[in-house]
Amino acid sequence: MKTTVKLILIYLAMQFVGAFVVTPFTLAYSHIKYGDLEKATDISMVPAFLMGLVFMMIYLWRAGYLTGDKRMYSPVSESYLLWSAAMGISVIFIVDFLMSYLTFLPDFLDDEFEVLQSTWLGIACIGVLGPILEEFLFRGAITKALLKKYKPVTAILISGLVFGIFHLNPAQIVGATLIGFVLGWIYYKTRSVIPCILIHILNNSLSVYLSMRFPDVEYTSDLIGARVYPVCVILSVGLFLLSWRMMNTYKLSDTTAEV
Repeated sequence: MKTTVKLILIYLAMQFVGAFVVTPFTLAYSHIKYGDLEKATDISMVPAFLMGLVFMMIYLWRAGYLTGDKRMYSPVSESYLLWSAAMGISVIFIVDFLMSYLTFLPDFLDDEFEVLQSTWLGIACIGVLGPILEEFLFRGAITKALLKKYKPVTAILISGLVFGIFHLNPAQIVGATLIGFVLGWIYYKTRSVIPCILIHILNNSLSVYLSMRFPDVEYTSDLIGARVYPVCVILSVGLFLLSWRMMNTYKLSDTTAEV
């Protein structure tokens, strides 16, 4: 757990460092372009977030978390990646179904996401760059460390809970925790972050696309209709179970237990 807490704190520190680095430039840009500093906060959000990601990646690399382990970058197999995508789609739908009953949870970061999605760089950070960094951090570093200290079930549960709480937004914590359990299990089975990155990018990119394409639609049920939605939920559960069964047949030479 010490490694987990340390890495989370370092990530948060890197975000502050990123903001500190870009703030002078965004203040100058806001003053030159708009004649005031009111827009500096919105302008700095995307580059600050990006710089924080870059600094954290550099730290993970220099600290040895991303080196010396070729399995971390293994693409496993084409069939496994396809089943990973299928599981990702089913999990996204199941989480959406659960969240439709938790509408009372506040969304503290709604305005921030709108700002990030206002530029292509922000969209890239949410949909691609963020998921890659988070997978290296949570699966490649944190889950790996937990698996060395705890039993697989314990390690997966802790990593999933930490992943959910890490988002610091009530509207995201439940869904992120559930997805964190799935991603932790996949990493345990393969010791590779590639299928985890695939699912994470799929989840975030789909979320960004739907929020931009259908800004007035909050849940999938509102998009596809009340009659079809229950059928889709049942199919998603079936697809998840089938994907889990197929992916659970994947064997790693030093993996002796199954979850």
